[in-house]
Amino acid sequence: MASQDSPVIMAAQWTSLPAEFRRPGSSEHSKNQKRGRKIDSFLEGPVFVSHLSCLFVTDIPYGRIFSIDIATATWSLFLEYDGEPNGMAWNPFTEKMVIADFKQGILSLDLTTKTLTPLVTRYHGERFKGPNDLIVAPDGSIYFTDQGMTGLHDPSGRVYHLFPDGRLDQILTNGPSPNGLVLTKDKTSLFVAMTRDNAVWHIPFYEDGSVQRVGRYSSYYGIGGPDGMALDEEGNVFVAHSTLGTVFVHNSNGTLKAKIESSVGNGTTNLTWGGENSNVLYIVESESASILRVDWHCAGCL
Repeated sequence: MASQDSPVIMAAQWTSLPAEFRRPGSSEHSKNQKRGRKIDSFLEGPVFVSHLSCLFVTDIPYGRIFSIDIATATWSLFLEYDGEPNGMAWNPFTEKMVIADFKQGILSLDLTTKTLTPLVTRYHGERFKGPNDLIVAPDGSIYFTDQGMTGLHDPSGRVYHLFPDGRLDQILTNGPSPNGLVLTKDKTSLFVAMTRDNAVWHIPFYEDGSVQRVGRYSSYYGIGGPDGMALDEEGNVFVAHSTLGTVFVHNSNGTLKAKIESSVGNGTTNLTWGGENSNVLYIVESESASILRVDWHCAGCL
């Protein structure tokens, strides 16, 4: 899948979840998705909010959202609620956070009032399988994945497109565990991490937004698979692999440009851009509940 000569970059640990916030135990998430393994947290969904100078992350099993001060690396429990928040994204049009919640659907969070509002919870009357991740497009619409417990045994995961006027389109229905996603720089295609297929799929659009021919962009190996994704201004695609402790960086044509490896564990689940020039890559390592960081040579696409 890639050249053996691609450079390897080590991601340094920046901070980790303080002891007072760790909850060794079980939850519905750990019973169903971790096969009963007790975990003290499972961090996901990093988002840098520049005007607050904070990095926000979710804790899926315990329904928590944390904020981390960029200057001091100080953690604060921002919100705890009855949900399983996974992916998050900042919506500059509404100036609110949007959340893909496995239990509650797609939610909007007002950071000032800490009020949660459901955006969409059903498609044609049917409840979602379990939303995983989302992105906000330049026109204010939202693409999100509905992963549930799908996999190669049940390739029925879905990808949706939620328009600003509330219209909801189903653009993919046969995904084996759809997860992270990014739009290409020209916004004509969507990349979706298919975790249980251990691959990233490429979804090209016609001019009217309908789907053309879906194919595999890149393939991987290991027990888990690709999770969160990001893009930089050069069009390079960043893919966090959930059990290899590696972020694979691909050129736009799919060839491997570099590998970013975790210095603390193998659970690299998601990533986002931050910093004054948007060129700092923050990576979540969920096994140790740590945040890693890498200074990249160019800015990321937010």
